[in-house]
Amino acid sequence: MATRDYEIGDAELDVLRVLWDEGPSTVREVMTPLHARGRRVAYTTVQTLLNRLELKGFVSSDKSDLAFVFRARLTRDRVRRSRVNSLVGKLYDGAAGPLVLHLIKTRRLSAEEITELQNLIERLDPETD
Repeated sequence: MATRDYEIGDAELDVLRVLWDEGPSTVREVMTPLHARGRRVAYTTVQTLLNRLELKGFVSSDKSDLAFVFRARLTRDRVRRSRVNSLVGKLYDGAAGPLVLHLIKTRRLSAEEITELQNLIERLDPETD
């Protein structure tokens, strides 16, 4: 089954990150962490971004109170998978290997990440059995 490609802009992703980190939140409760992270946005801008995310199906809202409460409908992992799959398709013609090699060559990995990567390779390599 093909993975759905979740198109999302950077500002929308920042709002979604707040919902993942903080849980269900009002517009003002989303705005505060955005400001703390250096993203100065107006209340109406956050409201527009949340409404746009709701139209796309990324968030849902409870409109039973005076202040609407928004919650993420998609997990962080699901959006990551979709975005990585899209990147692999667009930049690497669907081949994940070149992306992995590029990341290993250009990014510093922690000792824990290296161990995890080695364990994954051992499980994938049929000659290690």
